[in-house]
Amino acid sequence: MPWTRDQIAARAAKELQDGFYVNLGIGIPTLVSNYVPETMDVTLQSENGMMGVGPFPLENEVDPDIINAGKQTVTEVKGTSYFSSADSFGMIRGGHIDLSILGAMEVAENGDLANWMVPGKMVKGMGGAMDLVAGVRRVVVVMEHVSKDGASKLLDQCSLPLTGQRVVDMVITELGVFSVDKKGSGGVTLVELADGVTVDEVKAKTKAKLRIDAKVAA
Repeated sequence: MPWTRDQIAARAAKELQDGFYVNLGIGIPTLVSNYVPETMDVTLQSENGMMGVGPFPLENEVDPDIINAGKQTVTEVKGTSYFSSADSFGMIRGGHIDLSILGAMEVAENGDLANWMVPGKMVKGMGGAMDLVAGVRRVVVVMEHVSKDGASKLLDQCSLPLTGQRVVDMVITELGVFSVDKKGSGGVTLVELADGVTVDEVKAKTKAKLRIDAKVAA
């Protein structure tokens, strides 16, 4: 069976490392906070001005004043601090965030990312998306592999307005994990398959130039 949203988030959490400062985007990325290993020293930053985001709260732990950038209630961890949005983006633009885990509507085989606007739909603006992909050291995208109408979201090139060019390092979907050649000639490599998913299924649902890692093909 393909991975659930929680399983995608749990797999993304494996990309965390001790000492990392990490920004989680809206949607599936927020679930990653539930899967940070207790033994790992990772600090989650929210662009609305919170450093030290904890897991989602239980019903008796909800505090409506403690929210992430998606306006979801979250918990604090030991050492949590709060600051202005200006300071938050100073951290991001200054290159102090090691990893950003974001959602997307489209990712191209060269690492181009579209995740902020669908033409014809009302949007408030790009928000911090452009800053996040330009200022962080590594970008991991977590998303569903195809759109609601069955179209691939992993493409040869994006059709939607771009958030950033050649910025995505890895994509994790319900079908598996893909590394992105954003500095070379382009293309994505399937490096891990979700349980019960076949390589043929991935090929059928992927419009990007696709390579299969030898360990997956074996």
